[in-house]
Amino acid sequence: MKYQTVIFDLDGTLLYTLEDLQASVNAALRAHRHPERSLEEVKHFIGNGVAVLMRRSAPAGTSETEAEELLSLFRTHYLRHMYDHTIPYEGVPELLAGLHAAGIRTAIVSNKLDEATKQMNRRFFAPLNEVAIGAPPDKKKPHPYSVFQAMELLHASPERTVYVGDSDVDAETAKNAGIPCIGVAWGYRGREFLEGLGLEAVVDTPGELLALLTAEAERG
Repeated sequence: MKYQTVIFDLDGTLLYTLEDLQASVNAALRAHRHPERSLEEVKHFIGNGVAVLMRRSAPAGTSETEAEELLSLFRTHYLRHMYDHTIPYEGVPELLAGLHAAGIRTAIVSNKLDEATKQMNRRFFAPLNEVAIGAPPDKKKPHPYSVFQAMELLHASPERTVYVGDSDVDAETAKNAGIPCIGVAWGYRGREFLEGLGLEAVVDTPGELLALLTAEAERG
């Protein structure tokens, strides 16, 4: 079996979360009378954690003190509203069920708030997904710390582990962890962007990803 463990990004890979993230960004900005951000802007600000998301969303020249206040407002709003529009991408529940049936273990490693990551895993993916890890305070992706943590919890080896994500941050995370990366074109960056990253593969649907991973398992 080529891959025994699959580690997933969350936002833009397993879950469509963009509208709820935008709503929380704009709630924080409105509270400080700043201009709001479009869905397209927020989509391109995502990937490096919520602190960076809010810094990118805030006007240029925002002080560190105000940035912290905006982040606190974002967190409060998001934890109350993160299920308003968030859903798994079509085919994702079947993807996880198929991997589970094939004996392939899975984890989620995200730059999302750890509390939100764990809550969403329990709501949408338990018991099919075993491990869910959000962003640590000082070792966010592309630092490989959380990937190593997930691998340790699943007793996984780098040679049999693959990371699946939708961004350059995910590709860099996998590289830093010494494992391959598969890109998902249904996420927030798209196929053309992902094809320029030198990934193991780029897939267009969860069904295609399941077929690829289970075919590798059968061949292995």
